[in-house]
Amino acid sequence: MAKSLTQITFDFSAAEPAAETAIPVPVPVATTEPVVNEPVAVFRVKKKESPVQKNSTGKRGRKSLKEIALSADLIQVPEDEILFKKQYYAIGEVAGMFRENQSLIRYWESEFDILEPRKNRKGDRFFRPVDIKNLVLIYDLLRRRKFTIEGAKDYLKKNKKAEEKFAAIRSLQKIRSFLLELKANL
Repeated sequence: MAKSLTQITFDFSAAEPAAETAIPVPVPVATTEPVVNEPVAVFRVKKKESPVQKNSTGKRGRKSLKEIALSADLIQVPEDEILFKKQYYAIGEVAGMFRENQSLIRYWESEFDILEPRKNRKGDRFFRPVDIKNLVLIYDLLRRRKFTIEGAKDYLKKNKKAEEKFAAIRSLQKIRSFLLELKANL
């Protein structure tokens, strides 16, 4: 009453593209007799793309120096009247103003003593407008003037009036942009 079993082989090679690798999978045979040439089912697996390929529009990794230099003047910190209307700004808002990652803002906080954001019990950082003004100074030193972290620390320690000089430079830049705009409208 023993039925003889027939074996079925699957070949999917005609339906799949050529950029695949074949993995042979042995098909079990339910007989007591030794089998010399056992048929093998072949399944094809698609190769994954290499993760090393760079995506030109991706947001991961470091920015090039050229990209940093181009975006150094694009910070969106509001004027003093608007900035001082709120008592605290969340780290997400601050990172949005500077177009930087929150992790970079946290790193600058750990490196520079003049940044002292308030933290709640949960550990969330809240920056006062004074801290944001200090961040503008640090951002200017690191991104626009190309100081290193150590060089910016030394500059801030040696030049106690660095904030006043920076404020004067900013006001002169605003006056210059106003005059250029006025000249263009004539």
